[in-house]
Formats: sequence, C-alpha cells, structure tokens
Amino acid sequence: MLKQLFSAAALVALAGSPALAAEVTEATPVNAAPEKVWATIGGFCGIGTWHPAVEACALSTQGGKNIRTLSLKGGGTIVEEEVGRDDARMAYSYRILESPLPVANYVSTIQVEPSGSAGSKVTWTGSFEPKGASEAEAKAVIDGIYVKGLAAIVDKST
Repeated sequence: MLKQLFSAAALVALAGSPALAAEVTEATPVNAAPEKVWATIGGFCGIGTWHPAVEACALSTQGGKNIRTLSLKGGGTIVEEEVGRDDARMAYSYRILESPLPVANYVSTIQVEPSGSAGSKVTWTGSFEPKGASEAEAKAVIDGIYVKGLAAIVDKST
C-alpha cells in the first residue's frame, strides 16, 4: 500500500513538472588574463562588439532589468533580459524574451575563470526546450552560436 502511494505521488509530481530541458555547454581557453577577457565580454551589450553574428546591440531597461536587443547580420532580432550578474565571479546570466531561434525557456550563463598561470577559460552554458525543431537540431543551432562566439572572444582578447 505504501509503495503504491509512493508510486502514485511520484507520477503526479512528474506529470505536473515541466519537460526536462536540453543543455549545451562550450568552453575555450584564452591566452589572456581573466580581467582582460571580462573587459571584452562582461558588458551585457558587449556581445555586439565580439560575436560575429551580431550586427548591433541596443541596451535598455524594463522593470529595473537590463534588456538587450540584438540585431543579427542577415536580418532578425533577439531580445534578451539579464537575470543575474556577478562581476567578482566574472559571470552573467540572461534569458531570451523574443527570438527566431528554435528554443523556448532559454536561460544561459557566460563566465570567465582563471586557467593556468596567466590564461583564462570562458564557459558558455544554456538550457532550453526545443521549439519547432528536434532536440538535436536545437542543440546544433545553440552550439554553433557558442562555438563561433567563443572563437571570436579568443581573437578579440589576445
């Protein structure tokens, strides 16, 4: 009886919870001090100066939160809200509000950490639910964004 009750409770909990999110993480070493890398990427609208897919970034605020509107090369826009920032840890998190990307409930963090005697490691992680695409397709899109962005960070920081 107790086992059946436990099983029923577990099923109810699973049925009421959202679908498990997909996750993508990419990281790259950078031959520059963490502070130098953070100076390049740490501003919330700084992505407009280093990501090759971003034509321009416009920063605004809404309800006391930073909002960035990314104009993409070739057309399209992405609107993102900064949801967390820790300059001491050299990290910030954001979520997508509007986007043509095949994802929903997207939340991401980018962070710079010391690595080796004088270098850094940049890690970019995102979780999301696929939208209008398979999980593999959505992961491939996000992974491509991260890989190109991290390569550009290496170029800009060294």
